[in-house]
Amino acid sequence: MNTLALHEDASATLPHLIEKLLQQQNISYQLRPTRLAGADTCQVQPCLLCDTLGTVLVLLPKDHLLDLKALGSLLGRELEPVRASQLQRILSKHQLNHLPGLPILFSSPCVFEHSLLEQPSLWLESGLAGWSLELGQNDVRTLLAKASAARFAVPIDSLGSLPLDPAQDSDDLTRAVSNFTALRMRQRLEETIEIPPMPVTAQKVMKLRVNPDATVDDLADVVETDPSLAAQVVSWASSPFYAAPGRIRSVEDAIGRVLGFDLVINLAVGLALGKTFTLPKDSPEDTTPYREQAIYTAAVIEGLAKAMPKAIRPELGLNYLAGLLHNFGYLVLAYIFPPYFKTICRHQEANPHVPAHLIDQHLLGVTRDQIGSWLMRFWDMPSEIATAIRYQHDAEYEGPDSTYANLVYLALALLRQEGIGSGPLMPIPDSLLQRLQLSEADAVKVLHKVLDARDALKLLVHNFQAE
Repeated sequence: MNTLALHEDASATLPHLIEKLLQQQNISYQLRPTRLAGADTCQVQPCLLCDTLGTVLVLLPKDHLLDLKALGSLLGRELEPVRASQLQRILSKHQLNHLPGLPILFSSPCVFEHSLLEQPSLWLESGLAGWSLELGQNDVRTLLAKASAARFAVPIDSLGSLPLDPAQDSDDLTRAVSNFTALRMRQRLEETIEIPPMPVTAQKVMKLRVNPDATVDDLADVVETDPSLAAQVVSWASSPFYAAPGRIRSVEDAIGRVLGFDLVINLAVGLALGKTFTLPKDSPEDTTPYREQAIYTAAVIEGLAKAMPKAIRPELGLNYLAGLLHNFGYLVLAYIFPPYFKTICRHQEANPHVPAHLIDQHLLGVTRDQIGSWLMRFWDMPSEIATAIRYQHDAEYEGPDSTYANLVYLALALLRQEGIGSGPLMPIPDSLLQRLQLSEADAVKVLHKVLDARDALKLLVHNFQAE
């Protein structure tokens, strides 16, 4: 399945300034659609960094991760990515909409990863969305003649894969906490860091979930003990997204007439857990806000699950909860590693071509997916949720409860095609669609239905908040 449908013009024109600078340097090039680029080893990822001394242009292969600490040690500077607003001002001066990988355009120094010189040709960002400059090796050397070669990037394929045994997540997290704090490693993680208990309301709702005799009235009674939760459930049911006829007057009405018992069970848990950790004050730029991504992911998963054949369709309420909580590890990450969360955010900004969980792996030795999954197990949440969170970036996962993890992956991949989420595009293998017994057309139809309801979903985003 194609991961992106590019609108490609018949031709593109390089901005006059860039064309003139390349001609002045006697550099030959071909302006070609980026989608035709070869392996990531020959595609150049540019990043403009800055500190109090000024800016530095950094170039690295797209199969590498920019290590800000390593580069800072090399240059003796504390560099961070140029903020998005400042970068747009810089680019607009040159009538560009993307950062080009061209040192000749900037007066600032340029540092590039040494391995770029080993490639017979390179593809560099041209400054035009969807278009790249292909340069031969001799022209690359001319382009980089005044730049400095160094080794400061990390091959992405060296970051390691997810441990096979989820039980190892606790050890990885404990080791990371020990490495990044003055605390010494202890026998159990929960003795090292103070993890809040599951909210009382969520505990009560989870007990109802496993009670075969529980009724709508029982669930309504629990929800109504938390006034803000009750208000959220009613407003959820009243949202245009569900298009319920008439006015929703009570929690019982919301459950019985619109949302259904199973969905409200899981929705109540998701909303209650959302209050456990506050959103971090810092966050990576140019990423979808946490709550918005949670709602969109849950909505897409709900649609995908309903499109599956009934014989293999998983529990719809749990699917929705998996969508709401899929990035919960992000909140826990900020809670456990507050002094280092800023570093994680800046590395995400510097590496938009690298999935966030791999950046976690490089910096901490444990990923947000592992952390979120560990917490779900620690709180005795359903195994399906822990699995969905842990394996959400593994398109080939076929272990226990794989349907839930596969649906989260597919939802995230579909949303990335529309610029929702963070990180690079996620490939959607045919094998994944086959396991879910969904066609490409099925998946795209679900995505478009959700995107057509953007205005209605905004109300759900507003109501999905910690208080």
